[in-house]
Amino acid sequence: MSVFIDLQVAGESGNLPSEEQLVAWATAAVRDERDEAEISVRIVDVEEGRELNAQWRQKDYATNVLSFPSDLPVELGLPLLGDLVICAPVVEREADEQQKTLTSHWAHMVIHGTLHLLGYDHIEDDEAETMEALETSIMLSLGFNDPYEEQTEDNG
Repeated sequence: MSVFIDLQVAGESGNLPSEEQLVAWATAAVRDERDEAEISVRIVDVEEGRELNAQWRQKDYATNVLSFPSDLPVELGLPLLGDLVICAPVVEREADEQQKTLTSHWAHMVIHGTLHLLGYDHIEDDEAETMEALETSIMLSLGFNDPYEEQTEDNG
């Protein structure tokens, strides 16, 4: 399994995960789905996060992660999964509000976004249960707590 991350940092934050961490988390999410994958990860500030969320989801606020799956024909056999846009200040705020370590929440956002790139969704209840169970399994396999349980400490 080989995952390549094209990392773009378009905002200022001193609390970003390393590229190695991003690769490890994305690799855990891709697991047996593909032999290789390429993901562009763009880390943004609140202003860009809000603009993109408004443009693509018609919601006028910055969200934690946006996923843009590649629309390349499968027949091409290219490993490009798509793009993730992660808003660092939102991830930091949510980690604090949810009493999670920042590392744990970053891992969850990368895993969550990568699963979206692979076609998982959480619009319908049964889809949400499947996706959340997979996210939880991946997080636990990496030594983190269940991201959907309330917690006050984390192994991350």
